[in-house]
Amino acid sequence: MEMNLRGKISQGIYLVIDPSMEENQLLETLEKAISANPCALQIWDNFKSQAQAFNLIYKIKSICIGTGIPILINNHPEWAELFRLDGVHFDELSAENSSSIPKIKKQGKIIGVTINNDFELIQSAILAGVDYLSFCSMFTSSTSNSCELVNFEIIKRTRKLTKIPIFLAGGISPENISQLRSLNFDGVAIVSGVLSAANPSQAISTYQHLLKNLKK
Repeated sequence: MEMNLRGKISQGIYLVIDPSMEENQLLETLEKAISANPCALQIWDNFKSQAQAFNLIYKIKSICIGTGIPILINNHPEWAELFRLDGVHFDELSAENSSSIPKIKKQGKIIGVTINNDFELIQSAILAGVDYLSFCSMFTSSTSNSCELVNFEIIKRTRKLTKIPIFLAGGISPENISQLRSLNFDGVAIVSGVLSAANPSQAISTYQHLLKNLKK
């Protein structure tokens, strides 16, 4: 029986990795990044093939063994079950994704969803029982260019509605993170800010430090 992991993600730096990167470079970057202890790791649904996906998921899980860092798969609850990952992150709360939530909950897995400015959809996600929300995109970003920029007032309304963790994503950098000071949130999701850094571990530590100062 799987251990109940739901609710384990609380706050900090949520690392999203891109499988389209050259594999050796990606795995080397991951090994360096996890030494800074991000609060979670999401494997982005950006695979070249299912065969590549399965091979890479196995390698990522092997690297992360013993770290205690929750591993989530993007958009594939069946893969979360198959590889005994810690959870699944949905890019949207479609009817199909919503219908899969009860089964995922029974498996004791973490459930997250990307949301934007649709407050009714935000309410639906909370009622569906997701464990955290990820607002995207806060700023313009090459990895979230399909997302509308988030209205800060929507985040403030959401915080009044729920106590579940709120993460912010999309274009967040050490240079602009201070612009988020007025918001009550729990962490930030980072892709290129870590994956493209010369020192991935130091990049996460920098974000952690800035986030901590932001909360003072």
